[in-house]
Amino acid sequence: MLAAVFRRRKRPVGPSWRMDETYIKVSGQWKYLHPAVDRVGDTVDFLLTAKRDRAAARRFLEQAINLHGVPEKITIDKSGANTAAVEGVKADACVDIVLRQSKYLNNIVEQDHRAIKRITRPMLGFKSFWSARTITTGVETIHMIRKGEIQRPRGSTMSVANQFYSLAA
Repeated sequence: MLAAVFRRRKRPVGPSWRMDETYIKVSGQWKYLHPAVDRVGDTVDFLLTAKRDRAAARRFLEQAINLHGVPEKITIDKSGANTAAVEGVKADACVDIVLRQSKYLNNIVEQDHRAIKRITRPMLGFKSFWSARTITTGVETIHMIRKGEIQRPRGSTMSVANQFYSLAA
């Protein structure tokens, strides 16, 4: 519920996105977390999926577009699934999205993985997909609050804890 409230109060993101995927261990198997950030590092969206394929990448991209609109540019690494998903969305929706493939321009999203990896690595994985999805949603929400992505009145300074409590109120 807090993540849904945060999404409504999140600042708008930029028109240039970076997409990637990372691995998280669930029940002894690798599952895939798809994060996207804009060019200044603000989180666009994230999705935990069981498979790393075109359908999962497309589902993630469509979810992000539904939340924030169509981006002008998307930068990805050499992932075939992400390439196919972006090309499929471009063809089906008749939109013009510039697709760039560069592992160096994608460093900002690679660094964004650190927050979730730092917390999940000592846990040695999750027991169920449900708990993995719930905890990664909470971790990513706190990470976005720490990055200052919540809308608040100009000049107001609130601690991370107070921003979190404001979501619950």
